[in-house]
Amino acid sequence: MQFSVYQESHIGGRKVNQDRMGYSFTRDALLLVLADGMGGHLHGEIAATVALQTISTMFQQQAQPYVKKPQRFLEEAFHAAHRDIHQYRVAHQLAETPRTTIVACLVQHNTATWAHCGDSRLYWMRDGQILARTRDHSHVESLIARGLAQPSERATHPDRNKLFNCLGADSLPKVEVSAGAGVLPGDLLLLCSDGLWSMLPDDDLARRMQAQTVVRAVPDILQAALLAAGGASDNVTALAIMWQGSSVVDNMGPITATVISTEALPQDLHSTTIRDTPAAGAAPADTDAFDDDAIEKAIAEIRGAIEKSSQILK
Repeated sequence: MQFSVYQESHIGGRKVNQDRMGYSFTRDALLLVLADGMGGHLHGEIAATVALQTISTMFQQQAQPYVKKPQRFLEEAFHAAHRDIHQYRVAHQLAETPRTTIVACLVQHNTATWAHCGDSRLYWMRDGQILARTRDHSHVESLIARGLAQPSERATHPDRNKLFNCLGADSLPKVEVSAGAGVLPGDLLLLCSDGLWSMLPDDDLARRMQAQTVVRAVPDILQAALLAAGGASDNVTALAIMWQGSSVVDNMGPITATVISTEALPQDLHSTTIRDTPAAGAAPADTDAFDDDAIEKAIAEIRGAIEKSSQILK
């Protein structure tokens, strides 16, 4: 596989960044995950962190070097994350169970399969056009689907922030899983929190993503969302890839430092930028867990593993 990838998160005008994102990959499979801890409940950042680590751990267990049944994997991983969040509450005697929205995408064999709960979104784009995006599990989206509200009301409707699906609730989450989508070299996959998509129209988002490399486009859309929201900005987070294919043939030009190529990786190697869950007894995080230094360190570690593997195989 070859893909360009970039992720960034900004705390915005909030005291705590409850968004979490990361990716894991093997030689033949790539997992992208983004979670937005729900601010109306205590310790949403804990729920988001637990969810990412659970899903990443299951990916490392099952991707040998790819996941056999991607749709079933995503559904089972979301349910496992939901259970782990509840177990964390019991172990740490929290007053209530933390909650989070979640979106994840598994890419393997030039096919992308995604799943979500809540209003964290995935966009699939090609040539500046949105081919597909997830539909929010919100009250306003259900009203639009029934013809009781207009699509233009998404950003202003009084019920736009009322969600009916997430991880960590009292009831089991309803995991919405896509059919597999064939991705081509140059296709973009963007995962983002509502702090981003609620501030930028879809057509503007697609235009900005198409105009630049993901390394430049992601910071651009984050800054545009922060500027639009002003001092009251929510946490703003995005994780994006440009797919470049499953073969060694590079149709997008020469490989640069922003491109990860997994062709030379051993079959049993797993790499990830997703951090561990909070240790037993640890206090809930009160800072941005994804600062620039942490992201760069994680990427550097992955690149080092790839280079080491390439040298071994020479």
